Amino acid sequence: MARSFLPLRSCAGFLLCAFTVGAPASLDVDGTRIMAADSEPGNWISHGRNYAEERYSPLDAVNTETVDRLGLAWYTDLGTKRGLEATPLVIDGILYFTGTYSEVVAVDGRTGKVIWRNDLDVDRSRAKYMCCDVVNRGMAVWKGRLYVGTIDGRLIALDPEDGSVIWDKLTVDLERPYSITGAPRVVNGKVLIGNGGGELGVRGYISAYDAETGEMLWRFYTVPGNPDEPFENPILERAAETWGGGPWWEIGGGGTVWDSMAYDPELDLLYIGVGNGTPWNKHVRSPSGGDNLFLSSIVALDPNTGEYVWHYQTTPGDGWDYTATQHLILADLEIEGEQREVIMQAPKNGFFYVLDRATGELISAENYVPVSWAEGIDMQTGRPIETDNDYSDGPVYQFPSPMGGHNWQPMCYSRDTGYVYIPARQLAMVYRADADFEYEPEFWNVGMDVMKDITVPPWMDAELVSKVGSAMAAGFLLAWDPIKQEAVWRADAGSPWNSGALCTGGGLVFDGTGRGQVRAIDAASGDILWSFDAQQGIIGSPVTYTIDGEQYVSILVGWGGAFGMSFGFASNTLEAPSTQGRLMTFKLDAGGQLPPVRRQERVPEPPESTASSDTLDEGNALYHHYCVYCHGPRGISHPNIADLRTMDATTHRNFLGIVLGGAQADEGMPGFADTLDEEEAMAIHAYLIELGHQELDRRRNEGTLWGSIKSAAYSFAATVVSGIVSLLEWLKNAAG
Repeated sequence: MARSFLPLRSCAGFLLCAFTVGAPASLDVDGTRIMAADSEPGNWISHGRNYAEERYSPLDAVNTETVDRLGLAWYTDLGTKRGLEATPLVIDGILYFTGTYSEVVAVDGRTGKVIWRNDLDVDRSRAKYMCCDVVNRGMAVWKGRLYVGTIDGRLIALDPEDGSVIWDKLTVDLERPYSITGAPRVVNGKVLIGNGGGELGVRGYISAYDAETGEMLWRFYTVPGNPDEPFENPILERAAETWGGGPWWEIGGGGTVWDSMAYDPELDLLYIGVGNGTPWNKHVRSPSGGDNLFLSSIVALDPNTGEYVWHYQTTPGDGWDYTATQHLILADLEIEGEQREVIMQAPKNGFFYVLDRATGELISAENYVPVSWAEGIDMQTGRPIETDNDYSDGPVYQFPSPMGGHNWQPMCYSRDTGYVYIPARQLAMVYRADADFEYEPEFWNVGMDVMKDITVPPWMDAELVSKVGSAMAAGFLLAWDPIKQEAVWRADAGSPWNSGALCTGGGLVFDGTGRGQVRAIDAASGDILWSFDAQQGIIGSPVTYTIDGEQYVSILVGWGGAFGMSFGFASNTLEAPSTQGRLMTFKLDAGGQLPPVRRQERVPEPPESTASSDTLDEGNALYHHYCVYCHGPRGISHPNIADLRTMDATTHRNFLGIVLGGAQADEGMPGFADTLDEEEAMAIHAYLIELGHQELDRRRNEGTLWGSIKSAAYSFAATVVSGIVSLLEWLKNAAG
């Protein structure tokens, strides 16, 4: 086994690190080659492997009979502790992928040896505008160039031989909290890229850039602008009629195209998934009602001009963050004796949709997880049959939560079984309107009580919070029959936040779990045939390729993302995982092993807690307003993020320099001097000092009789909560 290691910032003072390990002179990939992806099954030349985004590989050397011989061939340490979500490209034996902060890396597919890496000189202070970790989901390749979007809103063309920049274009208004985490696609010589930032207050769009020159060719806005000004195209004038009240355009409206796309070469149609509105609360965003086009919609466009062709809105007037940015798959299905060209999606709202991809006609829709917001989908109108779910007059406990029945993690479609494999979850949320909502630029603006509006007091034991939180959510890989619209099997993952899926011609589905297992599952039966302990949670998406006739399976391993960052208390991940982000690669009869996990246990060193109860309450509220999305409720962050309950004495002394002065900005902690004053920062510090003392007390009680009694009681409470949640799922599953 070859092991490769290069620290993340090892080329200090330089943007580029290059090594002579046989980098290719050209990657001659175009539309014809992407359409003929099956003719070169040893490569993975686009984000979803082909334009249909099937994520199915015909490779079958690793199959249900041989998979138990699979072993670790090599791993490459990447020197990062943050989330790794990308799908690598594999072309002629070289893997190209993105890491945290949009860094780009190329490695040798035989050995894992780093060929080059480029950090793209990303402005890391923009991390404060990332709703869901400093992640990136991948790249595109076209005619000898690689293309990547960055968290600071740029689209960059790179030379694949050494990673050097060919052109670099800003795609967003930096005065707004935009970001890019999604992978670009290239169609007909046009590089397509969207953006994120919907929760913070932006206006969504997708843009097309000339692959050769970087010139912007067209832009399609998914939300209408100020109706007193000219609309960018006629369809937006019609869309504006579906927005009641406002003015939504002052906040931006949302509707970001932050992830999914697919393309049909025969119809010459581009399909995009559109995100949530800003704010989430539709009564604030659009007080007079309306569908709010094109929020939470699948939209078909002419890729050559950006002109609108058709749309289907999965959640009209969305008020729950039920985005339709989830993975889109194209397939040809025989439905009721007729061959249909379809597009399929399992968006957040819990229903699986099959549409005619030429017209947008709804063919079928059924819920794939428990759903309480709607009884079903009206097949005549295509609209949901909503239940009494209005939270304007009081809280509503509803399935799914904003994390969705399915989030960004890619599905895969097996041509052999005919099933779609969905990385799914069951999780509810109490939706409650924020009666005092006011737009706050550059921060979360959802118009309802979410984590930043909820406080967790220090006296509430961290172990209780974690155990009960993890008992409220479940995650699994779901095999779904898109013709019968029914579940076939589910493989529990032990965590609600897991990886994307890969289908292969060997009768297997590969995935990774938040509990740190890389798995090979029988695509027909759901039996887990092989697993490997990756030492930390996995959210990257696997790919497979061949070199010299040998089949490899690769996956990025690095815990994080939306749920991993914000819900560390409920992630049910490993207690002491590795903090080393890695690319891991497997092949038959390999016997590699990972090194033992080495974590330096941090002992809290809090100064004396002298703050008044009023100051602690203020610090609690401020912490959960500004800090919670990275460091977690009550300071319970995911294991790879700095646990603020265990700050050492030096960090406590430097607290104001870090929080206000930005002393750790290069490490992803921007300064908040333009948001917080010194008194507020000191109140947050007082709250964290109190949490530090609570953590010290908890550790002192470990192994004692009292500690054992508390732990047993908390486990019992978690069991009770899990039972209650299961009962509520059964009772409230209106679409069941």
